[in-house]
Amino acid sequence: PDGRCKTFDASANGYVRGEGCGMLVLKRLTDALRDRDPVRAVIRSSVVNHDGRSNGLTAPSRLAQEALLRQALAEARQAPANIAYVEAHGTGTPLGDPIEVKALGAVLGAGRSPTNPLLIGSVKTNIGHLEAAAGVAGLIKVVLALQHGEIPPHLHLKEKNPHIPWDDLAVTVPTRPMPWPGEGRPRVAGVSAFGVSGTNGFFGLGLAFAV
Repeated sequence: PDGRCKTFDASANGYVRGEGCGMLVLKRLTDALRDRDPVRAVIRSSVVNHDGRSNGLTAPSRLAQEALLRQALAEARQAPANIAYVEAHGTGTPLGDPIEVKALGAVLGAGRSPTNPLLIGSVKTNIGHLEAAAGVAGLIKVVLALQHGEIPPHLHLKEKNPHIPWDDLAVTVPTRPMPWPGEGRPRVAGVSAFGVSGTNGFFGLGLAFAV
């Protein structure tokens, strides 16, 4: 009602509808390197599943989301602690946000040290929920973050949602720009995108070399 998507905040009161579209140019990595194309990111995994039986459209399945994340890690051949950032679906609803963060913490928070938390954010705080284009908007945001070596700030977070056990999860939300250096190891991120019909999608992508 106030025109702000307050994802992960205690005052989250619903998503804000937006409009937009996005376009990606996809090419096999071997072909792109052969043709000397500028490579912005490499998609390491692309996984889709479905909630199955749930309590309704506004109550997504945490178990289905956790299964999706584990499958994406296996396909990308990545350990949870290698994932630096996840662009969450993060609609800004009081029920959906806690379910998503708990799933991310349960799977991608495993085996992390206190100095290496999983960073999460949502582009919906910037431009609203683009609905059919929401997933590609999140993907473009992560590609730009990889390209510029910086994780952008998450907006409208003043008081963290008390229904999310933040102290028990190795998850944090950056509210200011954070450097994302690429020296030493590949930068790897994930993108969550959920459909109103119960479909869940997750992309694992990264950049292992300079462009």
